[in-house]
Amino acid sequence: MNEKPWYEALFENYGQKYDRECFTQGTQGECNFLEQELGRDKSLRILDVGCGTGRHAIELTLRGYHLTGIDLSEGQLSHAREKAAQQGLTIDFRRLDARELPFDREFDVAIMLCEGGFPLMETDEMNFSILQSVIKGLKNGGKFIFTTLNGLFPLYHSVEKFCAEAGGTDNATYRSNTFDLITFRDHNITELEDDSGKKISLDSNERYYVPSEITWLLKSLGYVKIDIFGAKLGAFSRNDKLTTEDFEMLVIAEKF
Repeated sequence: MNEKPWYEALFENYGQKYDRECFTQGTQGECNFLEQELGRDKSLRILDVGCGTGRHAIELTLRGYHLTGIDLSEGQLSHAREKAAQQGLTIDFRRLDARELPFDREFDVAIMLCEGGFPLMETDEMNFSILQSVIKGLKNGGKFIFTTLNGLFPLYHSVEKFCAEAGGTDNATYRSNTFDLITFRDHNITELEDDSGKKISLDSNERYYVPSEITWLLKSLGYVKIDIFGAKLGAFSRNDKLTTEDFEMLVIAEKF
């Protein structure tokens, strides 16, 4: 039994390997989309929630934006700081829990991509607290852009098959997937080799959300103008209507 929650154990020593995962290869295209959404306004203060190894924060900083990146994993943050230093960048990376952020209307924009902690938490209440914490840190009129797992996908497809087909030979694997129709959680065994070569096996579960749930949760917190689209790796677009073929959904909401 793991002493730490599976998502904490997963990211302890997984920075270099994480950056080689198939699902982290769309950074350039995703930042192109973010720039469009931000109107290329480089005066905006941006919060990167669950920033991981800093791939979006670093790329946006290279493009002239001002980022603060937060993550629960010191291992991921250390790798992010190393990468930033190698490119001569100074980025405010902080070890913080996304459920308990200390910010109060400080940011114009928040991003939370590639799940970014949500929806990895053990309970729906914990996931909700992340949304709640982020809105507190946004200025009125601030924009929240994030991706999350599409609950429509596992109703029509095997998550285990999808992950097996999408992954490479050196990537993490997911097996014994069981999707619970009552909780909309996918339970699986996640196996990987960390940066030191240690093989790790974790009992993990992730919460999938349907669009109407996300809309209701965000509205209940005071978000307005909620738009949801299909999220294609490295090619986010407002032209992509969400379908049952999309593994992830892209959510764009504004704070009242």
